Amino acid sequence: MKFPAPHLIAWELTKRCKMGCLYCRASASSDAYPDELSTEKCKSIIDEISSFGQSILIISGGDPLLREDIFEIADYATFKALKVVMAVNPDTLNPGNLEKIKKSGVKRISISIDAAKQTLHDRLRGVPGAFSQAMRATELTKKMEFEFQINTTVTSYNLPDVPQILNLAAKMGAKSFHLFFLVPTGRGENLKDGEISPSEYEQILTFLVKNKDKFSLKVKATCAPHYYRILHQEGKLSEKKGDKRATGCLGGISFCFISNVGKVQPCGYLQVKAGDLKKQSFTQIWEKSLVFNQLRHREKLKGKCKICMHRKICGGCRARAYAIYGDYMEEEPYCLYQPEKL
Repeated sequence: MKFPAPHLIAWELTKRCKMGCLYCRASASSDAYPDELSTEKCKSIIDEISSFGQSILIISGGDPLLREDIFEIADYATFKALKVVMAVNPDTLNPGNLEKIKKSGVKRISISIDAAKQTLHDRLRGVPGAFSQAMRATELTKKMEFEFQINTTVTSYNLPDVPQILNLAAKMGAKSFHLFFLVPTGRGENLKDGEISPSEYEQILTFLVKNKDKFSLKVKATCAPHYYRILHQEGKLSEKKGDKRATGCLGGISFCFISNVGKVQPCGYLQVKAGDLKKQSFTQIWEKSLVFNQLRHREKLKGKCKICMHRKICGGCRARAYAIYGDYMEEEPYCLYQPEKL
């Protein structure tokens, strides 16, 4: 059986990064990583992905701009008909490389802003002056008429700032605002007091759902698939076949993650290897991986997720289940909803 091509692929092209984000799932640093994939290997992986089907390729890191061949790789992916977007660090973004990003065919960049004010943002990013760098980067991107989105990793520290960050993103001219809810992996394992409670998840997701039609830009919640359950409860989501929004957790279903050394995972936060591109083909991993095939059968989920009526449109966060229980098929640990069967 041939599976549909993944809709989204996030590729951590390097772990090198000058930031020191407290929540970094990759525990990235400025050190060199000698086992990272070569330019030619990256191109061969792109060849296979493109032959398998058209996907959106999210180039990330670390900081992908620290790879000398980044524009060559992005240009090749564009040539192979993939839609390429890139997550960049403001400290390395300048007019010269932004122009190269544009010429390589990248459609959009993402810039992270984790607080509405400098002190907290700099603390979370681990670098003094990070907030000013982010402001300059957004101004530059807007001036050069290039599309960008704002990403925010939500923790207990910046949860009250979310509405302000959203308004800031809108004023900046961002096309969308993506919230990433903390999963305790990588350096995030040290942020136990940074996790928001299940009730706080419910409150912020309900706020986003109830106000979604009032926002002047597109808002997306990541690592919070019960957002789709709340959408459905509020009558703002159809479960009809073909509604692409009704997907919840995408890991292993229409999304996968490729590490800097070629390991394939359901997502960057669910650090369970589905395959190795140094030893296997992408098609073989996508179609045959035991991990992926388990995740595609939501009737095999455990706990309340197994009997939940919203299982198909939510599925729970598999990465958070793994981080808390050591089992990615366990129930979503940060969801307050109680299925009727309970």
